[in-house]
Amino acid sequence: MTQAPENIVELAQQRQLARANKDFALSDSLRDDISSLGWLIKDTPDSFVLAPAPPFVQYPNVQQLINAERDSVTARTVLLVIVDGWPTDTRESLTSIARHLPQDSCVVAIDCGNVDGAGEILHELAAADPRIHEFHLAQTLSEAGWSSVVMAGINVADSEFFGVLDLSTIWDSDALTPLLPIFESPDVALTGWRGVNVNTEDEWRSFVDAPSGNADAVLGYYMLMRTSVAREIGPHPKAKFYRNADMEWSLAIRAAGYKVVIPDNDLPVHQARHHGYHDSEPGYRDQQSKKTYDRLLQSFRGKNHILHASGQD
Repeated sequence: MTQAPENIVELAQQRQLARANKDFALSDSLRDDISSLGWLIKDTPDSFVLAPAPPFVQYPNVQQLINAERDSVTARTVLLVIVDGWPTDTRESLTSIARHLPQDSCVVAIDCGNVDGAGEILHELAAADPRIHEFHLAQTLSEAGWSSVVMAGINVADSEFFGVLDLSTIWDSDALTPLLPIFESPDVALTGWRGVNVNTEDEWRSFVDAPSGNADAVLGYYMLMRTSVAREIGPHPKAKFYRNADMEWSLAIRAAGYKVVIPDNDLPVHQARHHGYHDSEPGYRDQQSKKTYDRLLQSFRGKNHILHASGQD
């Protein structure tokens, strides 16, 4: 890591003292001074870490991104990709999507924390392709929360359709156009790559893969929905981690009376290593996944009338 010059370290030490004295106005002022000199400061439990500022503007937190006054990203379809590290995956996933994306669509990519330089890869790709719109947070994804980052993406989108994709999802050709005919039925709100159904025989303790047609939920590897529905029924605000939050969101959409439909044919996509699951910190991953699933059960368990198997579809 590049060593910070002495004057920057002195400012950081002054800021640490201001925080200890609860002089937060001075602390914020010193942080801005450090930033203006080309450095970022991140607090740790006992001290701080300094790093050179990246070549792009970062929003301090996701709420400021949500509340910021800026132009919307306008297209027929806006696809959100959350960049939470994994620079190689960032390049491969975004490049594959942009290569095959229809001309009336675009990508909104939100970088969380520039982990391992992934935000710099996004910045490079966005500079080369005007249909990749970049936004950067100083927070990591675990600090910002999955749901809040998705809502930031929904908030910036001025579109008919809105999609959410995981970095592990790689497009082999156009994987958007085959989904759009599903929305010709006005009561369909959500589709995607992989669907699941609630296992009612297991008292809602598990889900099973869904075939084509009506389904209970779509997994977050690749979800596509009407933007109006995404604004009406966003992911649960307490969903910090993606796992089970995609199914919770899907069930909330079904509970509002909309249909979830899986396409008849396989989409031209494949999955690389799913770092978001396999390489997340296990304790955090399991804790947050359980919280979401417990909340899902509390909200929907026993309400079998909202499921596709109820015969209402």
